[in-house]
Amino acid sequence: MAVGEGWQVHAKAKRDSVNSLVPEKWRLAHVPTAAEQRDVTGDYICQFLSANEVKITETDAVGIVEKTTAGEWSAFEVAEAFCHRAALAHQLVRKDNSTSTLMDFVPPFATNCLHEIFFDAALDDAKALDQYYAEHSKPLGPLHGLPVSLKDQFHVRGVETTMGYVGWIGTFQGQKGTGREKVYESEMVRELRALGAILYCKTSVPHTLMSGETVNNIIGYCWNPKNRNLSCGGSSGGEGALIGLKGSPVGFGTDIGGSIRIPAGFNGLYGIRPSAGRLPYEGMANSMDGQNSILSVVGPLAQTVRGLRLVVKSLLSQSPWLHDPLVHEMPWRDEHEKMIMDFIGPQHGGAGKLSFGVMKHDGIVAPHPPVRRAIETVVQVLEKLGHKVIEWMPPSHERGNNIGMTTWFYDGGADVHKAFALSGEPVAMQVSGAYGDKPFEQMNASKIAETNILKREFQKDYMDYWNSTKEITGTGRSVDAVIAPIAPFAAALPEKYSYYGYSTFVNVLDYTSCVIPVTTADKAIDIVDEGYKPINEQDQKIYEHYDPGIFDGAHVAVQLVGRRLQEEKVLALAELVGEAIDKN
Repeated sequence: MAVGEGWQVHAKAKRDSVNSLVPEKWRLAHVPTAAEQRDVTGDYICQFLSANEVKITETDAVGIVEKTTAGEWSAFEVAEAFCHRAALAHQLVRKDNSTSTLMDFVPPFATNCLHEIFFDAALDDAKALDQYYAEHSKPLGPLHGLPVSLKDQFHVRGVETTMGYVGWIGTFQGQKGTGREKVYESEMVRELRALGAILYCKTSVPHTLMSGETVNNIIGYCWNPKNRNLSCGGSSGGEGALIGLKGSPVGFGTDIGGSIRIPAGFNGLYGIRPSAGRLPYEGMANSMDGQNSILSVVGPLAQTVRGLRLVVKSLLSQSPWLHDPLVHEMPWRDEHEKMIMDFIGPQHGGAGKLSFGVMKHDGIVAPHPPVRRAIETVVQVLEKLGHKVIEWMPPSHERGNNIGMTTWFYDGGADVHKAFALSGEPVAMQVSGAYGDKPFEQMNASKIAETNILKREFQKDYMDYWNSTKEITGTGRSVDAVIAPIAPFAAALPEKYSYYGYSTFVNVLDYTSCVIPVTTADKAIDIVDEGYKPINEQDQKIYEHYDPGIFDGAHVAVQLVGRRLQEEKVLALAELVGEAIDKN
């Protein structure tokens, strides 16, 4: 960074360089305010697309590859349609300042979901795929011609990885002269290309990644396209907003405290947080790299469960354990999916029954009315189908939450503040609440070892509780999965995401969890519970944040939590539950 130039200069230059990559023909002359148009999904964004582009972009990932691998759709026309819709999404995930043109965006109105745009490279790749198909009469791989978006932690040739830090602009993870700038690629990027996927954009994140809202000094604040009074979530918030607007059929985020599940839930999507070591994280940028007590994991978000299954199964076909030393040698296990189908068949001893735990309250913070209604909806649907639902009364989640929070502060904020110091940029309020404006005392080896012991003991106690449910399910098995909120609210109000307990416990346990969209908030139904008495200060704060009018129309989702490394089973259950909700 040149001497005498403030961080604002570099942030604006980066922002303008990305925005300039949106073709003129795709730029919107006017973006309405949130008061004028709260919801910019569905028909609103479709008005800017051709009929063929709508047909393509409204198709899920599996439907797309069915067409591209059969030669019915060219990779080029699919890529171009999603590039166009992504460009529109990039402009629509804003709230105010409606008279501004694309190049006029400045924080706090530079509320875009894309950090990097490489449409031209994607279209060149698509042409190459079409040429391959023409020459060989077969697809390159199972993801032939499928556009895939990536969170801005993935390194992709030709573009930067800033991870929301101004000081990372023009560098490789904050370092200059490494020889890796704009040429190095993460392991999963290599595998996606080998499978035939088309990579075309990288999506916005909160700087540090440690927030359930997406905000940084380059792009400003990223709003929720379904309800632009609310957050799109974080830290994979750009992915959530983009896929929620169907500017991508499937994309990859990461999750250390809820960062796949939160944006998936806030944007009405399916998203899976796999257990650590199931999918390759090798070669990706990260915060606090080397903190191994609770690992960040990578996983997909999509419009359908079958879209999630497609990309996970395809990646595992690439034997990622041969290229990432932390990946388990565990190919896709069809038998785990079949096991669920067997359980609900009359030939099984369970007489067609599955069993679920339901967590309506974690004992710390009560969910808002729309979230409570979503939980009740799922319970009613499952019971109507004859499945057993029991109240989930596990070991103290406060205990688990404290363990998780401790791991995030091992280094006293040294890593994130080093990145901020590169430019002198300010720390967003959503991050400074936890990390302050300067480093603090680091924990010593004894404290870290103590935390690891506490984590192991918590995991064992939770395992024992889960096993104990075998005595009350009536199926001869412990519960198959647990239905729980992702957050206490349908989506977060700006600067109001103060409680992460509903998502973090999954990371502490390293369980597999999949988000299932259920309904939308309705101000006529989801009224304030005037008689509720909060049980603590945190509960009081969350309770007071609820306003039926502001949340009206927001997506509401739940998470389905399975045990560790149960990705196949959890996806099968999520598909079953999701289809049942849709039918009922």
